[in-house]
Parts: sequence; structure tokens; C-alpha cells
Amino acid sequence: MTSSRPYLIRALYEWIVDNNFTPYMLVETASESVEVPRAFVENGRIILNISPEATHSLVLGNEAVTFNARFSGTAMDVNVPVSSVIAIYARENGQGMMFGDQDDTPPEPTPGRSSDKNGPASDVKRPNLKIVK
Repeated sequence: MTSSRPYLIRALYEWIVDNNFTPYMLVETASESVEVPRAFVENGRIILNISPEATHSLVLGNEAVTFNARFSGTAMDVNVPVSSVIAIYARENGQGMMFGDQDDTPPEPTPGRSSDKNGPASDVKRPNLKIVK
């Protein structure tokens, strides 16, 4: 199954813009594939304004977020792999979403617990009710 992260990024971006707020994206810059202005990186992270007014040719793709923007008056192409996006939120009120370290992989079943389609897990105890007078 594909990652839900790019779909959530696109949905939150639209929601933020539709409400006339400014979408910001928090990015982890440790990966070499992250292309951002390194002069603005603090503690291995950068906050990017991805509003329509601040970006040109914004593409919120399944693999990466790409756009062109000006940083201190100099135009630069930005390329951020979706896996490096930590959060997307509205600048004005902080509403948005943070993403976990792991990419949308469901947890493995716990060993020793088997279940079938007809009933609960075999090692799960059934409730025991007592009548109290």
C-alpha cells in the first residue's frame, strides 16, 4: 500500500489555503536529497512558507514537494522528499498535522496471538461476570 503522507499533505494544504491562512511546512534536512537554502536551516530543520504567494510552480507530488521561491532575494528551486516533511500547518493558528518517524506501515501482529475470522484471539480471556446482591 502506498504512503498516505503525500495525500494528507495535499489535503491539508488545500484546507489551509481555502481558509485564507498561510501553509507552512516543517522539513527535516538531514537527507542529502533535500534541496533547501542551507543558510536558513536551524537544528537540522527548516520551516518553509508554501503559500501560493510565496512559491512558483508548486507541485505536491507523491514522491516530493517541489517549487521555486525567493530566499533573501535570490530565486532557488526547492525539492523536499515527502518522507522528509515533518509537519504542515497554518502559520496563523498552528492547525495542521505532524507526521511520525515511521511511514504509514501498520504494526506487525503480536506473536502468540492467533485469531481467526470466526472468533477472538485464542489467548484472550472472556469476561467473567458475578452477581452481587
